[in-house]
Amino acid sequence: MNSVDDKTEVREYFNATGFDRWRRIYGEGDDVNKVQLDIRTGHQQTIDHVVGWLTADGNLSEITICDAGCGVGSLSIPLAKAGAKSIAASDISDKMAGEGKERAIAALGDANPITFSAQDLETITGSYHTVICLDVLIHYPPEKAGEMIAHLSSLAQSRVILSFAPKTWYYSILKKIGEFFPGPSKATRAYLHPEAYVVKILEQNGWKVARNEMTKTSFYFSRLLEVVKA
Repeated sequence: MNSVDDKTEVREYFNATGFDRWRRIYGEGDDVNKVQLDIRTGHQQTIDHVVGWLTADGNLSEITICDAGCGVGSLSIPLAKAGAKSIAASDISDKMAGEGKERAIAALGDANPITFSAQDLETITGSYHTVICLDVLIHYPPEKAGEMIAHLSSLAQSRVILSFAPKTWYYSILKKIGEFFPGPSKATRAYLHPEAYVVKILEQNGWKVARNEMTKTSFYFSRLLEVVKA
């Protein structure tokens, strides 16, 4: 199946059965099972790392941010609460972006610097101080992910922050085991990406790694990279 089909599959999944599943995972309610709760915990740790990095820099109120693959606003909303100047948040699923907008209005009221839109990574335009893409590349094969990374790089003035599921022998085995027990609402492929490959793509586009973090729970594993101009 080609990359266009992967994109279509992701869009349809997150506008249908996947929307309810991930809305609950990224929420705060108790209507999740142990696996989903573990994923929520891991994802939140990644969010916390990013918010910590950006707030520690001390210029959050001065920068523009692109949150590519924003989901329901799990990152955009806490960044807005922390004082971000403006955030362009987009997701391939219009239902996810719509949910994010509703959550932002409820959480921020009139003091809402977030603009939500339904777009896939390759159609995002503009220029931003910082471009962030968390837990999205897992849905796409390496070649397509590489193209997406290159495009996102072209939108960033000073920094790119990415997370991805790293390809190691251990995680490859875990992925194979998981494929034997698919959940009823598990409908998209999960791709692992060699860290060296991701770093190479970033370096080819003029970036160097500044910060690096790994989040590991029982069912969630994500490598987080911050890159700046080389």
